[in-house]
Amino acid sequence: MIDTHAHIDGPEFSEDLEETIQRAKDAGIEKIFVPAICRKDLSHLIAICNAHPGFLYPMIGLHPENIMDEDYEVALDRMEERLEESLNPTPSPGTPTFIAVGEVGLDFYWDATYKEKQLDAFERQITWAIKYDLPLMIHARNAHAELISIMKKYAAKNLTGVFHCFTGTEEEAHDLLSFPGFYLGIGGVATFKKSTLPTTIKNAIPIERIVLETDTPYMAPTPYRGKRNESAYVVEVGKKLAEIFDTTLEDIDAITTKNALKIFTKVLKE
Repeated sequence: MIDTHAHIDGPEFSEDLEETIQRAKDAGIEKIFVPAICRKDLSHLIAICNAHPGFLYPMIGLHPENIMDEDYEVALDRMEERLEESLNPTPSPGTPTFIAVGEVGLDFYWDATYKEKQLDAFERQITWAIKYDLPLMIHARNAHAELISIMKKYAAKNLTGVFHCFTGTEEEAHDLLSFPGFYLGIGGVATFKKSTLPTTIKNAIPIERIVLETDTPYMAPTPYRGKRNESAYVVEVGKKLAEIFDTTLEDIDAITTKNALKIFTKVLKE
């Protein structure tokens, strides 16, 4: 089983990172994919992933909520330099293999003050995915129309990736799945008692287009809701999908793992 989206490099795990990783392994998690959110924390993310080769895999990208925290143009320039270095035939010691461009996207939940900067940063990072042949890990909140508009501009570029933390409607699922190289990341919200997501999944999302995620440390699934999320809990999401699709957890594991490895091809080349 693969957790395709976990911020395990965050300060929430500063005191028990190794124990958290061991709990994930004990739960049957084989790999954890770790998205970047900003430039200043990137070195820490890389160090953690380098300490756990074959289990933790880093991405590189600037999260839309971090546009306001740093000079995003400079941050993007420096991050692309690190991405290019990682693809060098003879990279410097300790340089990781980034498996995706992420976490990137659009977020207008709180306000749209930095909307134009977000749009620009997102498109710049889409060009990375094209240039370096990497999948995208996309975050979108209160920005569905803008997301679809941008994605249509690049529809002919054979992009691949994940629309992370999908919690939308059947219509929104249809819109996102119209991009054939993309899958929907399903996490803890699917297990919430009053969530409408299970119905949406059953009616509009084939299991062949789903990957599992936690978004650790956020949105822990039932029965851990309200607690710090961690990768071991992705099993609860798998159990819920088995219920929705009337199949076994083993089948969900096999299919979603196959889906994840189809997207994140760098993992197969390790």
